[in-house]
Amino acid sequence: MSMDRRKFLKVAGISSILGFGASVASARNYAGQKGLVPPQVDANKEALTAKRWAMVVDMSKFETDEDFKKVISACHTTHNVPDFRNADGSVDRKLEIKWIWTAPYERSLPREDNRHMSDHNQHMPFLVLCNHCENPPCVQVCPTKATFKMQDGITMQDMHRCIGCRFCMAGCPYGARSFNWVEPRTAPNLKVELPNRDYPTRSKGVVEKCTFCTERLQTGKLPACVEAAPKGGLFFGDMEDPNSEVRKIVSNTYTIRRKPDLGTGPAVYYLIGGGDHA
Repeated sequence: MSMDRRKFLKVAGISSILGFGASVASARNYAGQKGLVPPQVDANKEALTAKRWAMVVDMSKFETDEDFKKVISACHTTHNVPDFRNADGSVDRKLEIKWIWTAPYERSLPREDNRHMSDHNQHMPFLVLCNHCENPPCVQVCPTKATFKMQDGITMQDMHRCIGCRFCMAGCPYGARSFNWVEPRTAPNLKVELPNRDYPTRSKGVVEKCTFCTERLQTGKLPACVEAAPKGGLFFGDMEDPNSEVRKIVSNTYTIRRKPDLGTGPAVYYLIGGGDHA
C-alpha cells in the first residue's frame, strides 16, 4: 500500500503524540541514571545501571532442549509474547513472534567458517536474540524514531510510535524483529492467554523485539532469560566496567559475535568451548 509524503508525515505526527507518554518514561529513566531527575520525581535506588549493557552466552552450559525452552519460556511469558499455533499444534511460522529463539549454527554464525569444528557444535542449536548493536541499522532507518538507542546501550522499541512500516526489520541483519500481523490479544489461534498483566500487550501492525528487560533492570532485577538459564549459561553486565563478569570473560576468553564484519558492534558474545569462568 503506497502512502504519499503528506499522509506519511501526518501519520508520523500522530504516532509521535501517542508515543509521548512512553517517551516521557524513557526520558525519566535516562534522567534517573544521569542524576538529572527533578526533586519531585524519585529515581528507583534499586535500579541496575550500566554504561554499556552486554551479554555473554556460554553454549557449553546448554546441554538439553529443556535448557533452551526454559530460557525462551521465561522471556516470552514475562513479556506476553504470543504463541500462535496451527491446528496440529505446530508453530504458525507466518504469524510467529519471537524475542529469543534458537537457530542452527550456519544461520546463527554464517561468518564463522571452521571446517575443523566438532560435529556437536556444528549441529547444536544456538540461542539468538536482538544484539543491541553499538551501531544499529534499525535505528538509522526508522522514520518515526520508534526504534532508538538508550544511553546504556539498549536498542529500545516504542510501540506507540511504530507505524508498522517494517523498515527496521529490513535493516536488521540478524532477523531479530517480529511484526504483529494480527491482533495478538484476541487471535483465535493463540495457544494460551497472555499471562503477565504487569507488562503491556501489543497491537496489530507494530514491530517488537527483545529489550534486554529494561523494565526489570529498573526494579533491580536481571533479565528474565539470565535468571532462567542453566548455571553459567548467560552472563549480563556492564561491558565498560573492567570488574564486571562480562568484561572479564570477553577479555580473558575467546568469544565470537554474530556478523561482526558488518560494523554493527553486537553486544551479545558467544563462548563456544566453555572456559574457566564457571
